[in-house]
Amino acid sequence: MVAKLGRRLMRSLVSWKDGPSRQPLLIRGARQTGKTWLVTEFGREYYRRVLRIDFMRDDDARGFFSGNLDPRVIVDNLSMYTGVPVNPDDTLIFFDEIQECPRALTALKYFREDASEYHVVATGSTMGVSKHPDSSFPVGKVDMLTLHPLTFLEFLDNAGEEGLARLIGQGKLADISEVFAGRLTARLKEYLFTGGMPAAVLARFNGADGESVRGIQRGILDAYDLDFSKHAPARLLDRLRLVWQTMPAQLAKENRKFVYGVVRPGARARDFEESLMWLRDYGVVTRVPCVDALRSPLGAYLDVSAFKLFTSDVGLLGALANLSPATVVDGNRLFTEFKGAMTEQYVCQQLVAQGYAPTYWANPKGRAEIDFAIEEAGTVRAIEVKAEQNLHAKSLRYAHDRFGLERALRLSLSGYREEDWLVNIPLWAAGGLSAYLRNR
Repeated sequence: MVAKLGRRLMRSLVSWKDGPSRQPLLIRGARQTGKTWLVTEFGREYYRRVLRIDFMRDDDARGFFSGNLDPRVIVDNLSMYTGVPVNPDDTLIFFDEIQECPRALTALKYFREDASEYHVVATGSTMGVSKHPDSSFPVGKVDMLTLHPLTFLEFLDNAGEEGLARLIGQGKLADISEVFAGRLTARLKEYLFTGGMPAAVLARFNGADGESVRGIQRGILDAYDLDFSKHAPARLLDRLRLVWQTMPAQLAKENRKFVYGVVRPGARARDFEESLMWLRDYGVVTRVPCVDALRSPLGAYLDVSAFKLFTSDVGLLGALANLSPATVVDGNRLFTEFKGAMTEQYVCQQLVAQGYAPTYWANPKGRAEIDFAIEEAGTVRAIEVKAEQNLHAKSLRYAHDRFGLERALRLSLSGYREEDWLVNIPLWAAGGLSAYLRNR
C-alpha cells in the first residue's frame, strides 16, 4: 500500500528554507498537480507549526489584506484568526490559492522588504492577476518554483526503482546495464498510460486497474472544464474548449504543426490565438515554436506563425483521446499510438520538467524536420524521437550537417550508444538528458 508519493521538488523547498537570501516563495502549477499536498507535507516535516489560509474557501481571511499591508499586522491578525501562534523560526505561513486574493500576492513584496524573518510559501496561478488592475505582482521580491505532473524519474522513485532513477537523473547512462532495459521499458509503458497526475499515479501503485485510472483522469479533465467555465472570459470559452478537445487530432497528424483548420474549418490565427494563450497560462498546454535555424540563441530564430501544441501530461492526453486501457499491455502500441504522438508528448513533458524551452525545426524547402531542439550552455542540440525500431535518421543527419551541430540526439527504444555524429539515448532516459549533457 502506497500512502503518499515522494516529490523531488521537496528538495528545492528544503534548500529554500535554509537559503541565506530566502524570499517569499510562490509555487505555480496546473490544478491537481499536488501543490497543496506538497507544501502541507513540507510544513509537517520541517516546521513545528503551519498557519494555512486557503483563499479559495475562506472569504473572511481576504479581509485582512483589504487595508494596511504591514506584514506584522497581517501575521498578528491571521494568528488570532486561526489560533496558530507564529514564531518566525519554526512556523510556516502558507497562502494557498493566492490568486483568489490579489492583495495577498502584492503583500509578498512587503514580507520580503519589511519582514524577511518569516517563512512564507504561496501556491496558485498568476494568470488571474491581470484581472485585478489595482494589484501588482511582486516582481523580484519572490522566489518561484513550478510543480509539474510527476516526471518519469519520480514515477520510478515511487515504484521502488530509486537506484535506476538516480543513475538516470545523474546522466550516467553508460553505467546502466542492458539487463535493466526491459524493466525500464515496461515501467515507461505504464507511465505513458498513467501519466504524472498524483491521483492517477497513487491509484495505479495501489492496484487500480486501467479503467479506474482512466476514470480518475476523466475526473481531472471534468474539473479542468469547470475551471474553464469559472475563470475564462465568456467570449473565449467555446473556442478554448474547441482547442482543448481537438488536441489529440492535432497530434495525430503526420506533421504535428498546429493547424487552426483542425479546430474549426476555415479558422485563422486571430480567431484562436487568445484562447491558446489562456490555456498556456492556465498550465495545461505547452507551446513548442518552430525555429528558422538551429543556431544559438534559438530564441533569435523563432517563427511565431508555426508551432506544435502539447498537453501538460501524457496520461491526460490519452484520456482526452479515449485511448483504451488495453494498450498498456499491448506490446509497444503505446509508443506508436497516434503515429508516435504519445511518445513525443512524453519527451516534451520531460524536457519541460528539466527547465528546457523546447523548439523544433522544419525545412521549408523539403520534408526534413527535427522533432525538438534545445539549448544547453549555448550549444544547440537536435533531438529526434523514434517510437519504433526503425532508426533511420535522414532528417537528423541533414540538420546536423547543414548547421554544423554537435552530436545529435536520438531518443528511441534502442539502448544507449555513441556514434561519430549521433548519440542514441533510450526513451526511458529522457529525464536524465540535462545531466547527461552537463557531464559531457
